[in-house]
Amino acid sequence: MVETGLDRLMRHIDFLRNRDVALIANHTSVTRDLRYGWDALRERGIRVRTIFTPEHGLFGAEQDQAPVLSRADFPVEVISLYGDTYDSLSPTERYCADVSCVLFDIQDIGTRYYTYVNTMFLFMKALHGKDIEFIVLDRPNPLGGLTVEGPVLKKGYESFVGILPVPVRHGLTTGELARLAVDYFKLDINVRVLEMTGWKRSMTYEATGLPWVPPSPNMPTLNTALVYPGMCLLEGTNASEGRGTTTPFEVFGAPDIHPYDLTEKLNSLHLPGVHFRPLFFRPTFNKYHGVSIGGAYIHVTDRNQFRPFLTGVAVTSTLHEMAPGFEFTHGVYEFNSAHHAFDLLTGSPAIREMIIDGKPLDLIAALWEKEEKVFSGITEEYHLYQDH
Repeated sequence: MVETGLDRLMRHIDFLRNRDVALIANHTSVTRDLRYGWDALRERGIRVRTIFTPEHGLFGAEQDQAPVLSRADFPVEVISLYGDTYDSLSPTERYCADVSCVLFDIQDIGTRYYTYVNTMFLFMKALHGKDIEFIVLDRPNPLGGLTVEGPVLKKGYESFVGILPVPVRHGLTTGELARLAVDYFKLDINVRVLEMTGWKRSMTYEATGLPWVPPSPNMPTLNTALVYPGMCLLEGTNASEGRGTTTPFEVFGAPDIHPYDLTEKLNSLHLPGVHFRPLFFRPTFNKYHGVSIGGAYIHVTDRNQFRPFLTGVAVTSTLHEMAPGFEFTHGVYEFNSAHHAFDLLTGSPAIREMIIDGKPLDLIAALWEKEEKVFSGITEEYHLYQDH
């Protein structure tokens, strides 16, 4: 059985007594028996002064990129770190003035784009030089901790979907990312990771025995998390990534494309561990809402062989070739609108430019293969867990 950092904290809670505590949390902060972390702490007499919430809000109710209001209808002060301005992504001085300890407890999904860890990095930067302890209550990486995939984020392409220069699929836990961030940003901050027990790097999330709480409105299942590192690339295009359906990121498509032609082309690429099934779908919101469009459903047939980022690049390249009116878009992500959104996701313009030039997939993939190996070697010192 895997025990999360939060569950370990509940067994060793005395060091928090008589301290003023803030939480960075959302609805994924649950104990094994599905009590919210803020409730469990307060029931044990811990003074939780403030809860800071990330994108999507305290209960994950808001859609992507929708401003989240701070809550006034809660027993604890709830401050949104995802308001309607870029300045709201970091805490202000006054909200940190009355606490001695900040706990971070949010379920990540192991992909650089996912904004919760970027909220953590910005908060850590805000605590630089302050006498406030920052404690990460660690949780599993649902994609495991062995496989690294995709290019490293390049300088100048930082945004709220990428702050730390790591590959798209980084293979680290939240606690391990926090340790890496301290060194990379040269932070003067007292960081502690309350590690999990029982977690191994090769574990699937199902093997942990932990309950799955969908971390955001468009991340309903573990299958969604598995394909997300690649299929999120379509956010940087005018093709649909399946938002507005019950299976976002598992379905995708574009107007005026025939699903049988699309899947025949994609399946002919013989991508490892995946098969594409043709379909039509009609999004109820987001891109092409109310319009029936042609596309495909992505079925992962072998999780160990599947490479989601490679698959996402292949899908993007194929849609660029086959979909009339396909475009790469600008201005999607916070605090960096100077570049194509697709470039912010991939970390540089290189992949987009090669797709436009019609380069073959194997040549595009060669861009990040060396980076994967280098990153894996560099980050071993930050590993808190092994595979034995």
